[in-house]
Amino acid sequence: MQLRHARSILFLPASNVRAIAKARTLPCDMVILDLEDAVPDEAKDSARDGAVAALAEGFGERITALRINVEGTSWHGVEMVAAKTAAVDYIVLPKVEHARQVKDVFSVCHKPVIAMIESAQGVLAAVEIARAEGCAGLFMGNNDLRKDLGIPPSAGRAGLSHAMQAVVLAARAADIAVFDGVFNRLDDEAGLEAECAEGHALGFDGKTLIHPSQVTVANQVFGPDAQALADARRLVEAATGGAERFEGRMIETMHVEEAQALIARAEAVGE
Repeated sequence: MQLRHARSILFLPASNVRAIAKARTLPCDMVILDLEDAVPDEAKDSARDGAVAALAEGFGERITALRINVEGTSWHGVEMVAAKTAAVDYIVLPKVEHARQVKDVFSVCHKPVIAMIESAQGVLAAVEIARAEGCAGLFMGNNDLRKDLGIPPSAGRAGLSHAMQAVVLAARAADIAVFDGVFNRLDDEAGLEAECAEGHALGFDGKTLIHPSQVTVANQVFGPDAQALADARRLVEAATGGAERFEGRMIETMHVEEAQALIARAEAVGE
């Protein structure tokens, strides 16, 4: 599965052995073993060793990633060294504000990096970050971004809309993947579905998640719609090249490419 095909990206505390084991039974497309915020300081060393062991055991066909601690912490360097030889697909780097941060991690780990955009400075530098050597994708870090922008926790996402669209634009201009931020309320499935739909409409490839109960909703919203998929297959089959009429509308090469991309996404996730 290509990174851009992932619908559900589940963060797991690298210190939680039971959560890691359960993730191997979940229909999530990607798992991230988290060494940063989800792990207390006194457990970070053991969590790092546990994450490396868990990655060696594998997660089936799921994409894997390791979120390391930010530069300037005492764990950053040793985690990069561990990640270099770990059986992991991507490195997730938090609080990225400069392209250099991505390049530095890539140069040590030799693994593609997903940069988390969590501040006003990060949003303003998103274009350069997305184009940095080794950058494979961008994550919205909306919780920290809210704090940095002074948006109350009780407010909706209207104040984040410009930042989210800016990050999507940066990712698309660099031809890399981009994913919406986490949804904090665990007992609000309707709210999660609405936020996923909003993120999908903004152009995000999928959604980062913090609980297994959120996986199904993310898969449904970001997965190919059955009707749209059927339409795409008919369009590709009918297209003969150039501008032409198809089921009452005009199509051209762009529409064929969109349809082919939808079909490829469906095949990647088994739909």
